[in-house]
Amino acid sequence: MKILAIILSVLTGILGGEYNAKTMSTAEQDSILNLQSDNVQCTRYRLEKENEDKIFRHSSVADWYIVDTMRHTRKQLGAGLNLGKVRDALLSPNGRYVAFVKDNNLYIHKLDFGTEIAVTKDENTDLISGIADWLYEEEFGTTALMAWSPDSKSLAFVRLDETEVPTFSWEVYADKQYPTMESLRYPKAGCKNAKASVCVYDVPTKGILTMQVNPKDEDVYFPRLRWTDENTLMVLRVNRDQTKMEVLSCNAKSTVTHPLYKEESKQYFVDYSLFDEWQWLSDGRMIVLSEKDGWRRAYLYNSQGIEQNALTPEGIDVTALYGVNEKTQTLYYQAATTPATRDIYAVTLKKGEVSRITKEEGLWSARFDKENNRAVFCYQSFETPNTYYLYSKNKLELIRDNKDIREAWQANRLPEPQLLHINGLEAMLLYPTAEGGLTAQRSNSVAVPLVVMHYSGPASQRVLNRWRKRFEYALVEQGYAVLIVDTRGSDCRGRAWRNETYMSLGQKEAEDLSMAANEIAKRPDIDGSRMAIMGWSYGGYQTLYTMSTKDHPFKAGVAIAPVTDWRLYDSAYTERYMRRPQVNDRGYREASLLNKAADLTGNVLIIHGTADDNVHVQHTMQYIEALVRADKQFEMQLYPDDNHHLRRGNNATHMHNRILNFLKNNL
Repeated sequence: MKILAIILSVLTGILGGEYNAKTMSTAEQDSILNLQSDNVQCTRYRLEKENEDKIFRHSSVADWYIVDTMRHTRKQLGAGLNLGKVRDALLSPNGRYVAFVKDNNLYIHKLDFGTEIAVTKDENTDLISGIADWLYEEEFGTTALMAWSPDSKSLAFVRLDETEVPTFSWEVYADKQYPTMESLRYPKAGCKNAKASVCVYDVPTKGILTMQVNPKDEDVYFPRLRWTDENTLMVLRVNRDQTKMEVLSCNAKSTVTHPLYKEESKQYFVDYSLFDEWQWLSDGRMIVLSEKDGWRRAYLYNSQGIEQNALTPEGIDVTALYGVNEKTQTLYYQAATTPATRDIYAVTLKKGEVSRITKEEGLWSARFDKENNRAVFCYQSFETPNTYYLYSKNKLELIRDNKDIREAWQANRLPEPQLLHINGLEAMLLYPTAEGGLTAQRSNSVAVPLVVMHYSGPASQRVLNRWRKRFEYALVEQGYAVLIVDTRGSDCRGRAWRNETYMSLGQKEAEDLSMAANEIAKRPDIDGSRMAIMGWSYGGYQTLYTMSTKDHPFKAGVAIAPVTDWRLYDSAYTERYMRRPQVNDRGYREASLLNKAADLTGNVLIIHGTADDNVHVQHTMQYIEALVRADKQFEMQLYPDDNHHLRRGNNATHMHNRILNFLKNNL
């Protein structure tokens, strides 16, 4: 039980924890690269926060402090107005102002005078300025929707009106004689979204202007704001179906807007997140990352938004743009050389000459200095924990390894994953060895039970050649083989593959999971009569869907926080892959587990937190009702007042032990 104890004691992720390698902190990398904070030109002031209270996945309120490194003073942000804990403090580039949010209103602290001013004064808390609502935070990966201009004279922000967004509520049970209620504005598929607009606050005049970015009678998202000079604001606009992405160039003084870039698809969704990788050169040219030609490729555009040439080749997905060395006119980027690996490349802007910098197979990432001359490279693989190198003058110099971590892990004598290709799918297999854990008592000729672990959501990946020691190793120690599979719709195999499941979630992924398990079961060392499947969130949905299909091979399944009907999930995620129920009713009906309860076969364990703000426990409750009507038996584990991550108190350890017991009893 040694590995099980280690794994369960460091739970830090989906289905388990990591046997952690030491990571090099951002501050250490800053020191090596001689970097200063990205958003501050003046280094006299810095921001610190304490007593943080989480709101949702990324957001929080906290006591924020302004530290004056010259005068050695420390002052709480918002103290002048007795605001207490605030959100998302953002220091201006010149170090003279701090923007922050309290009760959904935007404020500015002026460091020169120690005073604070309210930019917005809305009493209605359904009006939100400068920060994300739940939907933007969860599905567009941001908490702050504001940006300072380079000269610090203007503050751009998104304004959201949630007045018409339906409210979802849940009960809070623990330590209360009478439960209380929590609630949030949560737009489900096909329901009303927040109305969004883009504003610019002019610091000298204290005026607010609304940019001309809203099309008539059309739902849109504004997930990103980016200044390119003191008067030009780039606004990313995405239509509700997420089939059209536009980059709008706004004149912050006149509010006049013109489109700089547009990408639209009638067949697929358009990936808004690629905008995060765009690079602007000093002469106004842009490096654009797009999958318009079928692969994620980098393109050079001039300052007017006209394409000049493609910089990266077809047949390989670029996964990050690190920046351009303008002296050498070289772009550095990360790409998936194979679906399971990542490498660092360089390409010249003039001739398009591509060179691969990294050679050893695994997962490479990088952090460059501001001139893109030097970088800290991080390498990891199945066998190698995070290892750091300094990249300079086309050479890699080792600066930190984790040899002690690797040796300590190898002493456990557990297997490394085997990369497999199963009828076109990427997979990896962990098979228990005679030397490792409890399997030492068995004969090598004995066939072992199999657990298939997966996520299966669109554009996701779990099969990666990286250092990852999580719950699968606890299963291996208990004598199970573990197969991890990426189904159709997974990432880094081109746009068409990513969109294999578009408008019709569930069926193809189920076919792939059953096929992969059946193929592995042909091995003499796998017992095909004792196979289970397990997943979390989308993986929980896909587990139950798969066990509701004809002739699936699984005896048991574990579904954690499962979606059970896509009409119950949020608008931005669901509609990205399914569009709205109003235009894809058949797709929603065929994807719903509520319509498949009578088809469920095998033993299932359903796990959910009652305070899950992401996949509401309503999903599980409605599914249970359908199972009862169909006279289907099942096992269930609820965790009161816990959210989607199930880490409250002892819940994570309890849950993983419950899963192990369930598998033991059923396999």
